[in-house]
Amino acid sequence: MPNRHLARSIAMQSLFEWDFRGNPTAALPAIVEHNLTEFAPGLAETEFTRKLVAGVIDNLQAIDELVSHYAPSWPIGQITIVDRNILRIGMFELKLSADVPPKVAINEAIELAKSFGGPSSGKFVNGVLGSIYNDIIKKEDAPTEQK
Repeated sequence: MPNRHLARSIAMQSLFEWDFRGNPTAALPAIVEHNLTEFAPGLAETEFTRKLVAGVIDNLQAIDELVSHYAPSWPIGQITIVDRNILRIGMFELKLSADVPPKVAINEAIELAKSFGGPSSGKFVNGVLGSIYNDIIKKEDAPTEQK
């Protein structure tokens, strides 16, 4: 498994555990460190994992609002914990981080959904992130006003 994919997996697992436990933010650093030690000893991308988790937590409200906007039939609390946290990572990488090309962020989120989610998780994640990607592309292609 490539380093960044494994780093995303650890970030997702850490956010899942944090979410499952009722969002104990003070415990999050210990959760991340435990998961890095347990599931990825020797991983070179540990800072990438920490950056993803911190980015999601620091922007949680904005990310959850985006998810709610692009998945209006699914209130954030009704999305499975796995799918919810995969979407959070995907949204963070897609909208708020310049480290990863948008298509890579979407593909990585889909792969996480296929690995950790249910039978329809990949399609769900693809649909939500694909919608936001299409809106980003439309905004980039929109003509700018001349003054």
